[in-house]
Amino acid sequence: MKTTVLAALALIAAHPLNNAPERSRWDDRAARVTITRDDWGIAHIKGPTDADAVFGMIYAQAEDDFNRIEVNYLNALGRLAEAEGEKALASDLRARLIIDTIAIKQQYAVAPAWLRALMVAWADGLNFYLAKHPEVRPRVLKRFEPWMPLAFSEGSIGGDIERGVDLARLSAFYGLKGAALAGAPRGDAPPEEPTGSNGFAVGPLNTASHKAMMLINPHTSFFFRSELHVTSDEGLDVYGASTWGQFFVYQGFNSRAGWMHTSSGADVLDEYLETVTKRGANFTYRHGGTDRPVAAQRVGLRYKTAAGMATRTVTIYRTHHGPVIRAQDGKWITLRLMQEPLKALTQSFTRTKSRTLAEFRQSMELHTNSSNNTIYADAQGNIAYFHANYVAKRDPRFNWRLPVDGSDPATEYQGVHTLDESPNAINPATGFIQNTNNWPFSVAGTASPKRDEFPRYMEMGEENPRGVHALRVLQARHDFTLQRLIDAAYDSELPAFESILPALFASYEQLAQSSPLRARLAEPIAVLKQWDRRWSATSIATSVAVFWGDELWRRSRQDAESEELSVYDYMATKAPPAMRLEALAKAIEQLTADFGSWKTPWGDINRFQRLTDDIVHPFSDAAPSIPVAFTSSRWGSLASFGARAYPGTKKWYGSNGNSFVAVVEFGDSVSARAVTAGGESGNPKSPHFNDQAQRYSSGGLREVYFYPAQLARHTERSYHPGQ
Repeated sequence: MKTTVLAALALIAAHPLNNAPERSRWDDRAARVTITRDDWGIAHIKGPTDADAVFGMIYAQAEDDFNRIEVNYLNALGRLAEAEGEKALASDLRARLIIDTIAIKQQYAVAPAWLRALMVAWADGLNFYLAKHPEVRPRVLKRFEPWMPLAFSEGSIGGDIERGVDLARLSAFYGLKGAALAGAPRGDAPPEEPTGSNGFAVGPLNTASHKAMMLINPHTSFFFRSELHVTSDEGLDVYGASTWGQFFVYQGFNSRAGWMHTSSGADVLDEYLETVTKRGANFTYRHGGTDRPVAAQRVGLRYKTAAGMATRTVTIYRTHHGPVIRAQDGKWITLRLMQEPLKALTQSFTRTKSRTLAEFRQSMELHTNSSNNTIYADAQGNIAYFHANYVAKRDPRFNWRLPVDGSDPATEYQGVHTLDESPNAINPATGFIQNTNNWPFSVAGTASPKRDEFPRYMEMGEENPRGVHALRVLQARHDFTLQRLIDAAYDSELPAFESILPALFASYEQLAQSSPLRARLAEPIAVLKQWDRRWSATSIATSVAVFWGDELWRRSRQDAESEELSVYDYMATKAPPAMRLEALAKAIEQLTADFGSWKTPWGDINRFQRLTDDIVHPFSDAAPSIPVAFTSSRWGSLASFGARAYPGTKKWYGSNGNSFVAVVEFGDSVSARAVTAGGESGNPKSPHFNDQAQRYSSGGLREVYFYPAQLARHTERSYHPGQ
């Protein structure tokens, strides 16, 4: 033991960060900060200043999963290929097109002093963690700098950057290897899992306590966010889900107000067709009858090889609209999007301290939460829906779904729509608000904004089955409690099958009596006719319906696209009878081949398994797993579980969907319950790696220990960072 301790001390002493002059600052700050772990491993951080609290917050995140922090910043900074090799060059190039580290550092230099203090504390916390844990070997980032949070200032998965740039076509334009041109999905590919989240707010009119409540239910890849509680003597007191590596709670609540973000259908990204001419070694583009120079910048993309690091130099191009992301029909296409990292980081942090509707609105005046809608509730009984926070004013004569003519000055932006010009809903007469990544025109039932009052680009999406479902559960009662809100969030109805199953039954009745399919499908059809269209772990009908629905989706999607219909509408109204029946026959065949009988309960197929820290680890039918009753949100399940079979498995394993789930009641005090997929820790050896799995799979939310008196009864340990 003595030898082991001496070796560890030698490692610490030799660590390069331990000789830094700021070490005394780290030690002083650590002594002021307390981290208390509750009996679920959730970190409750307390510091005298906001900066001290940020220091402890990011240190606690690093304790739970440093790897996810580093990977998020490798993605944001365009340095993933330094860890993963040439295959990540296109991803790095995409990030570098948007995130210019020189510009980011300049913005850091002019940031207000309070925000710079938070960024310094963030870097200190991570560097202190690495200094105290020399056994942790970063893949690339051995030191964190205070300007780095400006490269990752908004908490969505991918945000606007990943939504707006196709890697295959970007690679083709810039001559990178490793990505084939994008095309239509393969016919046998599984349907793409819907992305996004659910947010509900219920006003005093519809609650038993006459207090406002809300549901926070992001649908992300599992383990994407850390659950924690951060407080300071400067007024910070926030609980919720923080994306790994960020120093603000992205979806959560404080003692007086709460917020939930859902992916928006607003058009916040636009593409411009640029008419480009080569002029010697340079390029120009046409705008308003004149030629302007195309800006060119050479960037070096480092990537790992078997022999060490190599560098690929790429010349990237920009016009005043934005970076060039591909070519089309002889023209270059540029991408325009919100690029205000300093304002975005300011908004992301200041909203966590907003305690009233007026304060929350003030934070939104920065207009940088671009890709998200927001659901809000507070202790004064207010509930609200705010549409996407950055929607540029544009000429409605143009079809903004398609690339517009960059040479035409009429396609220029004319400012940003104000909050009052957006399809919001504040304290609607119906007493509830919902958003499931559907359009805002059903957000409050009959009190929703009217579609014809807004330009088309304000919302490019439609209603979805989850939106239909949300309206049903929220309109159904006026006596919500926290448990009844949980029950609503896990209601088992699957509304999408209401329109497509009758079409299947009609197709079956049209079969000739002599048809082999009639006898073959008689029993499955009978099972589906008797089904209540609700998921259940013991339900055979759920298994048949989901396998059939997925197969019909695969067969329908290309025809639906060609007819400009949603896949749902095509399956219900346009799919040929033979296609519907053959899809059912294929589903029965697949179930039988994989599980020995098509009469297999859904819970025997649909499983949650966490074996390693990887999001999608090598799943195994031989390893322990637990049943999950809810389905993909594709079919209208409010609780979402995106699962599929993997190489070597027959069972389906989830990797995305419900991740962090919380319900909150506001009033003189706040009361909340929550659950996190698997567990808080990313360390498979930790007791908190998978201790919430059973609660997660059953919707058994646990009490949130928001107040010191609650936490005192459930404390696992309390310590200063570095201890």
